[in-house]
Amino acid sequence: MLESRPLYNLEALTLHESVPGHHLQIALSRELRDVPNFRRFSYISAFGEGWGLYCEWLGVEAGFYTDPYSNFGRLTYEMWRACRLVVDTGIHAKGWTRQQAIDYMATRTALPLHEVETEVDRYISWPGQALAYKLGELKIKELRARAEKALGTRFDVREFHDVVLGSGAVPLDVLEENVNRWINERQTHQ
Repeated sequence: MLESRPLYNLEALTLHESVPGHHLQIALSRELRDVPNFRRFSYISAFGEGWGLYCEWLGVEAGFYTDPYSNFGRLTYEMWRACRLVVDTGIHAKGWTRQQAIDYMATRTALPLHEVETEVDRYISWPGQALAYKLGELKIKELRARAEKALGTRFDVREFHDVVLGSGAVPLDVLEENVNRWINERQTHQ
């Protein structure tokens, strides 16, 4: 129900789903010619959704969210992502009922009730997917901080993004190897 979704989320949603988010990520993956097809066409939630959340955060750095209304939307998404970590764990490790999960999300997020219900149903049917989003985002931010520290003024965020997206969807440990290799190459080729 699109009419039940608030407009203040639009900017964060757009950054997550389009450019620099999934649209760019998937388009670049499809263009890769030097990797096996499973890497061009597969989707690994921790990598892909981690990139999407990273892109929402990247909007702050890029100067988006120029008014309190759109920044509120970004912050409500942050709260939603934090709450769903609790809900995913509550359902699959603590034995929460669907109603307990709905009540938790409804009282702690700015999501409309219809969206809370559909999201909870998604978490019930897809264990760990909500956790994968955050794990991916945290890993990408960790790798970026590592690269910034190691390279100092030689750090180029565009090159970092090329490394992150340049191999298609990869497990997070492979992503870490790719970034570490790039850091080492940049340090040895001054």
